Amino acid sequence: MDETARELATILVSKLGSIPPNARLLVAIAGFPASGKSTLAVLVVDHVNTLLANANAEHSCATPFPQAIMIGLDGWHLTRAQLDAMDNPKLAHDRRGAHWTFDGQSYASFAQLLRAPVSEEDTAVITAPSFDHALKDPTPDAVAVHRHHRIVVIEGLYTMLDVDVWRAAAEAMDERWWVDADWEVARARLIKRHVLTGIAKDIQEANWRADENDGPNGKFIVENLYKPTRKVRSIDDPLYTLP
Repeated sequence: MDETARELATILVSKLGSIPPNARLLVAIAGFPASGKSTLAVLVVDHVNTLLANANAEHSCATPFPQAIMIGLDGWHLTRAQLDAMDNPKLAHDRRGAHWTFDGQSYASFAQLLRAPVSEEDTAVITAPSFDHALKDPTPDAVAVHRHHRIVVIEGLYTMLDVDVWRAAAEAMDERWWVDADWEVARARLIKRHVLTGIAKDIQEANWRADENDGPNGKFIVENLYKPTRKVRSIDDPLYTLP
């Protein structure tokens, strides 16, 4: 996966040089649950920042600020209190992770804000929520996108969804990368992850969540996918997998 991330980072750095200096390059990374979206996003952003820092140093214009940042869609999960207030709270909690358990409108508005021109003087900081796994709820304004962040990589299940308010967010992206993974491989990763992170109390519950929630979510994404600009094959890498 790291070699793939290096190649993709090189592509982004090249594209950054071809857009206006007051524009951002926006990248969406989507795929099945446990397809490797987050891992790829982290690696790509790390390599982009390294490449740009090295290039700036060579031209004696080094900047202390990273120019790429990663945002996770999980921050736009509805809170547990909001799920409790739904007509069928049990279903809402059981299906947490489905697109209707996210604040799609807020995410779409965030994506549109990123499209605004960047200036040195008066560009406002744009904030995004993150997800606190200990609290099992989002943390508002946890991530700050500054004017020096010229490349914004957003990873998440529904970053390329072609329905309702989600479509506007997908259309705002310059790059839309689909991480292609076999469902059985992703399912095995999910079961392991659910137990290790405490989402499921045991293997039996982890299997249930994979089949009754994650699987249907993945199927919904594939059936309503905004056209990708690139497909990336998910590769298991021992350096970047759960123990």
